[in-house]
Amino acid sequence: MANPPQTVHVNLAERSYAIEIDSGNLDRAGELLGEHGELTHAVVITDENVQEPHAIRVAESLAGREIETDVIAVEPGESSKSIDVAVGLWQGFLDLGADRKTVVVAVGGGVVGDLAGFIAATFARGLPFFQVPTSLLAQVDSSVGGKVGINLPEAKNMVGAFKQPLGVLIDTDTLSTLDDRQYRAGLGEVVKYGVILDAELFGYLEANVAALSAREPGVLRHVIARCCRLKADVVEQDEEEVSGLRAVLNYGHTFAHAFEALTGYGELLHGEAVAIGMLCASRLAERLGRIDGELTSRQHSLLAVLGLPVEVPALDPQKILDSMRHDKKVQHGRLRFVLPVRLGHVELVGDVEPEDVQAALRG
Repeated sequence: MANPPQTVHVNLAERSYAIEIDSGNLDRAGELLGEHGELTHAVVITDENVQEPHAIRVAESLAGREIETDVIAVEPGESSKSIDVAVGLWQGFLDLGADRKTVVVAVGGGVVGDLAGFIAATFARGLPFFQVPTSLLAQVDSSVGGKVGINLPEAKNMVGAFKQPLGVLIDTDTLSTLDDRQYRAGLGEVVKYGVILDAELFGYLEANVAALSAREPGVLRHVIARCCRLKADVVEQDEEEVSGLRAVLNYGHTFAHAFEALTGYGELLHGEAVAIGMLCASRLAERLGRIDGELTSRQHSLLAVLGLPVEVPALDPQKILDSMRHDKKVQHGRLRFVLPVRLGHVELVGDVEPEDVQAALRG
């Protein structure tokens, strides 16, 4: 018996939207967008790995609703989240005659979603935006919540905006085309949700390692829907990171973003960097007396058995610290970290001493 589709609602007043999670629903893109009023023009932004077959299917679905549809494909990888690529896309939108009624449709992983969302937020002071995430990382994390942006050479996601989509369409069948490394990188963000917000989810992941590794559809649908609901709950309370609550979603990311920047964007996939970063953050929490070693050990065991890296890259610790000072959680020049208190709960901790951070890097 087929599992019914799941819908997660993100309640943000007039910016509210629905996340539809199903298998084989990619062709519903045109129908879902059609629910948002009369549409005449859409630009699908994708990358060269996703263009066939996923982006073309979405474009055909839109064209089937008599929406004039253009497709722009960028090079795959983190390097496309750059100023130069953004300029090229802005110029491309001009050449295509895009106006403020043009809808930007992101079909791809987190890089495509962040980049396309940034174009939607900035071209003509804002275009409507629709997300079709095709990687696990994008489905559970980056496609939800409205954060969009590009990288500077020294700092990830430093230029961006908050731009909520009209909606999100998640087709779990797209995960079958991901290579093993990309898929497992997405599991890093899945584990993060268990640590920060849901001990029960963490236990579910520990009990379903084989099914996760086999990409079992029912397990995936459950996990994706749960992660989306957890993130939606946070975003609804702190949409633009005013109260600090949304910062909990950045568990492991202060370390991870430094690793990514210093190794050259792309050497470490984002989910891989997050996996290593979570262990560093957990060791830091241990050093500060906030948790015991068992929580770190459970994270290490789960991440390792899911095939994620767990060792800190061979980088100069001082350069890592310097890179961390570009982190958006820094206040008044002081580093702040999201650290666990217990499984399923984390807090934002300030005034962490540099020597403690370096000790956490050493393991």
